[in-house]
Amino acid sequence: MTKVNKKRKLPEWQQNLHVLWFGNFMAGIGFSLITPFMSLYIDSLGKFSQVQLNLWSGITFSSTFLVTAVISPMWGRLADAKGRKLMLMRASLGMAIVIALMGLVTNVYQLVALRFLQGVFSGYISNANALIATETPRERSGQALGTLTTGNVTGTLLGPLLGGIVATAFGYRATFFITGSLLFIVFLLTVFMVHEHFTPIARSEQKPVKELFQSLSHPQIIFGMFVTTLIIQASNNSINPVLSLYVRQLMGQSSGLNIASGIIASIPGIATLIAAPRFGALGDRIGTHKILLFGLVLGLLVYWPQAFVQNIWQLGFLRFLVGIVDAAMLPQVQTLLAKYAPHEITGRIFSYNQSFQATGNVIGPMLGSFVSGSFGYSGVFISSTVLVMINLIWVRFSTRELTTTKK
Repeated sequence: MTKVNKKRKLPEWQQNLHVLWFGNFMAGIGFSLITPFMSLYIDSLGKFSQVQLNLWSGITFSSTFLVTAVISPMWGRLADAKGRKLMLMRASLGMAIVIALMGLVTNVYQLVALRFLQGVFSGYISNANALIATETPRERSGQALGTLTTGNVTGTLLGPLLGGIVATAFGYRATFFITGSLLFIVFLLTVFMVHEHFTPIARSEQKPVKELFQSLSHPQIIFGMFVTTLIIQASNNSINPVLSLYVRQLMGQSSGLNIASGIIASIPGIATLIAAPRFGALGDRIGTHKILLFGLVLGLLVYWPQAFVQNIWQLGFLRFLVGIVDAAMLPQVQTLLAKYAPHEITGRIFSYNQSFQATGNVIGPMLGSFVSGSFGYSGVFISSTVLVMINLIWVRFSTRELTTTKK
């Protein structure tokens, strides 16, 4: 019996990885569960013209990330001083309450206000990354972070499918209550099953931002990944506010619109789940930055034709390829940050990255709403292609020192 128990007992870092993978997965689902019908939910809260609906959709999607972009560095500094587990508990419980309240709103102003408040309780994913980076043996950190990233990415991309099904079966409002419940479960798992060995760091001993970046061995790579994260999120999320409306344009008014929107939004998650671990292993052999560059090149070939699809099947196939693109990009950025950020400042590095991520999440939906209002839904995919091209050039520039360094 003792031998069996010893075999089954995982090292703490592996238990943390399993719990936080599930937490990231649920947090991703929690954020994206409402994606396929948010625009339709807003439409049910008042009478809006098409331009007004596009604008309110962009504002609603962006408001959470606007606050997150501003407040994340403060949470990151506090995480380095007080511990990442405390920040994980704060974020999961706060999101559970706020998202549940969204199911009770009576107008779009209340919804936007709660989306702003949701941004205050951001930071679960960035602190999960920081905790895994500091609690995992150095030689396993890249693999662990790559695995952790797939939790969030997969949850984010599979969530809309569940959201579409729940919205069709129980209505829009019930979906918010279910999402809040899921995040409360994440809070409980974090409290009882995540372990952190943390030594508090006095605020007076923490380096100022300027000195922090001057102490980095590879500041160009770190800052380069910040900007890369911003552009990835902007290009991905510019489509979110109008995706369900684009599906409605292709399908017309249909009883299966909610489910179809959920499927189209979720298809990339299937590809990401399959491809991300394989890209991570390949990156360890040939270079993480090379996988990132491959993803950007593939993105150019995938985003552009989405503007010209004639039916839902063509869009679904291209969205599957988007999942492969995401698998080649998002985990690689996190891995590069983990490899080149000292452990004692990991919390702040990942929080700064979350600020850039949130800024991209602000820019993307607003850009998508503006472009769709001016040039139609197809224009959003063309503008996303332009962003991917810019990102490809930027990554090639910011990782050029790695071309002669074995990774």
